[in-house]
Amino acid sequence: MEYIENRTFDEINVGDGARLVRTLTEQDITLFAVMSGDINPAHVDPEYAKSSRFREVIGHGMWSGALISTVLGTEFPGPGTIYLGQDLRFRRPVKVGDTVTITVQATEKDASKGKVVLKTECLNQDGEVVVTGIAEVIAPREKVRRAKVDLPEIRFDDREARFRDVMARVKARHLSPVDTAIIAPTDIQCLTSAVEAAREGIIVPVLIGPETRIREAAEVGGLDIAGLRIVPTANNREAVAMAIHLAREGRVEGIMKGCITAEELVVPVVSATRGLRTDRRISHVHVLDVPTYPKPLFITDTMVNIAPTLDAKRDICQNAIDLAHSLGIPAPKVAILAAVETINPKMPATIDAATLCKMAERGQITGGILDGPLTFDHAVSLKAAETTGIRSAVAGQADILVVPDLESGNMIAKQLAYLADAVSAGIVLGAKVPIALTSRTDDRHSWLASAMLVLLVAHVHRRAAVGTMAA
Repeated sequence: MEYIENRTFDEINVGDGARLVRTLTEQDITLFAVMSGDINPAHVDPEYAKSSRFREVIGHGMWSGALISTVLGTEFPGPGTIYLGQDLRFRRPVKVGDTVTITVQATEKDASKGKVVLKTECLNQDGEVVVTGIAEVIAPREKVRRAKVDLPEIRFDDREARFRDVMARVKARHLSPVDTAIIAPTDIQCLTSAVEAAREGIIVPVLIGPETRIREAAEVGGLDIAGLRIVPTANNREAVAMAIHLAREGRVEGIMKGCITAEELVVPVVSATRGLRTDRRISHVHVLDVPTYPKPLFITDTMVNIAPTLDAKRDICQNAIDLAHSLGIPAPKVAILAAVETINPKMPATIDAATLCKMAERGQITGGILDGPLTFDHAVSLKAAETTGIRSAVAGQADILVVPDLESGNMIAKQLAYLADAVSAGIVLGAKVPIALTSRTDDRHSWLASAMLVLLVAHVHRRAAVGTMAA
């Protein structure tokens, strides 16, 4: 156990002192901004800071000043110290990544008042003085030695930064944007996202629906859609039919849902005669960037197959594995979820889980590592799996969660999006083109992330088509 111990007035000699070394991080700036309300753009806006002469930190050194107080209160003199005042002069800015050495040294003692005067100084990693000053304290008279208090863990999350990171990784692939049918983009949110996706070079939106309503939404939202193609239809049903028609002819490589219900799009898509079916079962995958999970998390099926059979689950697994491959995960870990981790004949989900794992062993499901049945906690938490004695390549570190049915999967995905602030994207696989079932409640992050999935999967389809022609 670590302890904190003070130096009493009688124990302090002129010349004695203490020091502390700290490196300034982005989290330090964020924490100070949250605590103080200091949102000076020189501190918290990276773009503004880049254009500034330098990025000063917290009032040109308040971070360093706070660390001086830390030394006085915890090290020298330590617990029981009464802080009377301090005179600080800020010599140089402290920037993110700077390592600062804080020193305090006793220069005077006043026995009648128990007062100690201390010289304070902060040096950066180059030995340059950044802060100097004089502090006055009343040193403690009684000895104090107590166990250090564990501070609560503070987790920082920047949703916009997480999204920018995802966007940068997709753009690094240098994929050309794909023509994508946007069905019934008749509200401002959907249309705004489509315009931004075009501007970012993710997709080339083809706006399909009642033209008057599309243009009205653009006018109300102040959006310039002059460069976007509009395919006018009399109503939303015709818009769905037109999008499917264009996809069947190869004139669009993806579809994204606008102001229609998922059922209005999915039912025509799965039609055996006029839809977009292939020899693979159509299924939906949610891809989530959860701030408390170290990697992308795939959940399937959450939107299409209500109560999938074992045969359907085989394709659902394979679709998700193939998607993981396209995102650069060579051997995704697949957890087949159930309410319990043991096989119970009264619980069909556990039987399906065990069977799917055996199918993977026999090569009926390829490209992934399967384990199940696993409960949700055993799939995503190593601690939970180890506590229960479950050891496998999948337990505690799953990439893909295959749920028993649509209801459970949809609830898991939405709970993570709304309660864990996950950036959520979704894609329908197994059709002739990738389809994004975007929701009217999706924010721009989720909408654009779904558009990026359309881009990635469409390019997989392109490569597959080229390979087929070459063969």
